[in-house]
Amino acid sequence: MDGSGKSTLIKRLENRLSDLNCVFTREPGATWIGKAVRQAIAEETDPISEALLFVADHAMHLKTIVWPALDDGRIVISDRFTDSRFAYQQVTLSGVIDDPGRWLAALHEGWSLTPDLTFLLIIPPARAIERIDREGVLEHFEREEVLAAVQQVYLSRARVEPERFVLIDAEEEMEEIASFVAEEIRRVCGSQEAHRQP
Repeated sequence: MDGSGKSTLIKRLENRLSDLNCVFTREPGATWIGKAVRQAIAEETDPISEALLFVADHAMHLKTIVWPALDDGRIVISDRFTDSRFAYQQVTLSGVIDDPGRWLAALHEGWSLTPDLTFLLIIPPARAIERIDREGVLEHFEREEVLAAVQQVYLSRARVEPERFVLIDAEEEMEEIASFVAEEIRRVCGSQEAHRQP
């Protein structure tokens, strides 16, 4: 979640995994729709409109960046992906529509993509707020009660798919985190490449 160090981690991985020729990307923001998402967040747009913009950005991200990279046999590492949308939008849509998790799942059914590996950086929400506090000005996602609820959704998803999620203490030293994550990516991607060999 916000303030967990994920963007800093991505920068470390770019150096540590440079020999793998990975594609590094992010959601939202990797496509032109991401700019509309950022504007919607800043203006605290209607939660349904905001959620649909996030989904549209994801669709464009898949079409223009993720699928072409995977078709070329490259590893894609994304700063946020589908789980983030489920975590945040499920919280912001609570009380707006019935069963927001099911609604979001229906929107993604049949065309989205589940990552092979998801690193979930765990941090106390109050500590996350300390890290991201921009002179007291926070986006509506960046409030302690929202982040606490978001983290619970992340953790519930991790309990459902423990084979995909790797939980990490985000308060550990970033160099240690980056080394561990890089090794895990090499381990998983290496085993997949071996499995593809005839």
